[in-house]
Amino acid sequence: MTAIDLQAREYGIHSLDSGYVRPRLDAIHLIVHEGRAAFVDTGTGHSVPLMLAALAHLGLEVDAVDYVILTHVHLDHAGGAGRLMQHLPRARLVVHPRGAPHMIAPAKLWAATVAVYGEERARHDYGELVPVARERVTEATDGFAVELAGRRLSFLDTPGHARHHICVHDHHAHALFTGDTFGLSYRELDRGGRAFIFPTTTPTQFDPEALRASVDRVLACSPRAIYLTHYSEITDIARLGADLHRLIDAHETLGLQWAQCDDRAQREAGLTAGVHRIVVDEARRSGSDEALWVETFVNDIPLNAQGLGAWLDYRNKTV
Repeated sequence: MTAIDLQAREYGIHSLDSGYVRPRLDAIHLIVHEGRAAFVDTGTGHSVPLMLAALAHLGLEVDAVDYVILTHVHLDHAGGAGRLMQHLPRARLVVHPRGAPHMIAPAKLWAATVAVYGEERARHDYGELVPVARERVTEATDGFAVELAGRRLSFLDTPGHARHHICVHDHHAHALFTGDTFGLSYRELDRGGRAFIFPTTTPTQFDPEALRASVDRVLACSPRAIYLTHYSEITDIARLGADLHRLIDAHETLGLQWAQCDDRAQREAGLTAGVHRIVVDEARRSGSDEALWVETFVNDIPLNAQGLGAWLDYRNKTV
């Protein structure tokens, strides 16, 4: 059997390491209730054997899976969806209406990925994108809900990180699966059981105003716990929500400092240095090792900077 890192949480929720980039970076969540199951996010195409192994480990057949739910269609969350659906005869794919076309016909999504990373790296990191038949796709509009053996899962339209982002409210578990809307929280940086939070402003649809509103929608649900894709369960939600607001504000302030810069290389360098400073400031605030924080955020720092640049480009066109 494929080796897996599968952790049992409360209320039949399981966290599975997708195997993307490094350990405990990218979580797939599996909800099991009354013998029925749903995946929330799928990792990449390389994650499919791990998901099938997780089902087997829990004594579940592939036809026990009723839903594969995508918080959004960035490939570290959705790259394995099509290949996984080939193995799940009863499952429906649930995705934001803006994301559905990219799962049904992923050629444009793949072309955009190749344009950024190149063909070789894209295939290495994400595997092959497999289309999902239109008749197996359910579009999750705001307020839509499904039942998993009587367990209600409802959906919130939560733009800000991406315009095709949804969060999943698990009413039985008093919890939300928030993809990237409620930020990043890497477990290796926890100290004394105290978690941290950090926003992800990756390209190309970061919108600070929309993201703040989406965070408030999550907080208004008063969840017992939140399950992040990066990485898994957090509690102490009110404190983390306040920190997330503060850090979204800090990213917005940083971006605006470079709004009038016409030299794109200079702007990107300035934004990257600014995000680096925010990371170091958070390390100091938490009393943690600054070098460990910078190392852990080695990929997120440039991605956040690029996302701020994309936001500035969009803002400058619309102002």
